[in-house]
Amino acid sequence: MSVMRKALLAGSTNAWLRERATKAAFVRRAVSAFMPGEKIEDALRAAKEQQALGINTILTRLGENITRVEEAEEVTQHYLQVLDKVAAAGLDAQISVKPTQLGLDQDPELCRRNLDRLLERTEGRNNLLWIDMEGSPYVDPTLEVYRYGRARSNRIGIAIQAYLFRTQKDVESLIPIGGLIRIVKGAYLEPPDIAYPKKSDVDENFFKLCVRLLQPDAIAAGCLLHIATHDMALVERLTAWIKANTVPSSAYEFAMLYGIQRGQQVRMAKEGKRLRVLISYGEYWFPWYMRRLAERPANVWFVAKNMLG
Repeated sequence: MSVMRKALLAGSTNAWLRERATKAAFVRRAVSAFMPGEKIEDALRAAKEQQALGINTILTRLGENITRVEEAEEVTQHYLQVLDKVAAAGLDAQISVKPTQLGLDQDPELCRRNLDRLLERTEGRNNLLWIDMEGSPYVDPTLEVYRYGRARSNRIGIAIQAYLFRTQKDVESLIPIGGLIRIVKGAYLEPPDIAYPKKSDVDENFFKLCVRLLQPDAIAAGCLLHIATHDMALVERLTAWIKANTVPSSAYEFAMLYGIQRGQQVRMAKEGKRLRVLISYGEYWFPWYMRRLAERPANVWFVAKNMLG
């Protein structure tokens, strides 16, 4: 991992930097390239525009590690309303939530109860709910939350990070339950004893994990793969493998982030690829934005100059 990437990921948790950056007009303008706005209405408008291009969406409200149970209730109520608004608007837009937004840190049982409420509404609205993955200390608790939800509904999926050494074993454990799995590279600062430090190793593990989830036994078990990357070399490599192995299109979707590789997104949709774009919104965007910068180092010097100049 590069020094710059490490610095950006470390900075994502810096309170002083967050306070300064969120008030800077140029930073807010830069964020708008990746986020249509802070309100759910902004995200719904963007989802409608995407759908007109043949691109479906996932909606996620930014924020993690709440500190009060009242916040977990507010987040749960928010997503219940989002599911209603998506249905009313006729959008193919799923939702993605972090377990720590539902009260995992305060009380795992509270988190499960809130998940139950969201799953009930998800079922009623014929939709799908994704569980987002956070830093490595949360992998086991998040997998427990997912397995709990999966035992109650098949309308729940989970994000799994390719940069962790343990992920191959985790994927194998989820195949028998027909897991809906979004493979991502990973965006948190992790120590080299638990995560691949080299990009090439992460890329190779990403490819292997996707190929595993596209095997006949995984498809027969009911697995659905989300190939979540903006790395077009990986996209093309997996597309070639899928074609060579006649994998049914119902077994996978591609997934990207709003505002990144827009031209490629439109091209993929025109080619008939199933594509779902994650649209983020909310006021707590700083840590998320810093992780996006870590993925796009060309933007770093411009930001640093304006932040510190």
